Amino acid sequence: MATEQPTSHLFVIWAPDYTDEDAINRRLAVRSEHLRVAKLNEEEGYVTAVNGPLLSPESIAAPDAPKKMVGSMLVVRAASIEEVRAKVESDVYWTGNVWDKEKLVIAPFITKAIL
Repeated sequence: MATEQPTSHLFVIWAPDYTDEDAINRRLAVRSEHLRVAKLNEEEGYVTAVNGPLLSPESIAAPDAPKKMVGSMLVVRAASIEEVRAKVESDVYWTGNVWDKEKLVIAPFITKAIL
């Protein structure tokens, strides 16, 4: 008898950063750890290829404009929204007060693209 695999769903995480003056410094201080764990999560199939930093509008005003990170957006694969919430709350951007805890959104997501 074949073992049934748990149902997997896609979720989008919209995680704007706090906007205080020191927010970018907190982000940069833990960024390497965030990226290390994100790579592991991608290898495990949790994080899809659709992910990255949100940029300020000024970041695209000119080809050579400095890129200012102001948050994160990820599409992830998980069995439940509770699983996603637990992963988010264990991320150093959450524990390090980079992501704005009141503005962060996790929502089920569907797409025609193959992720």
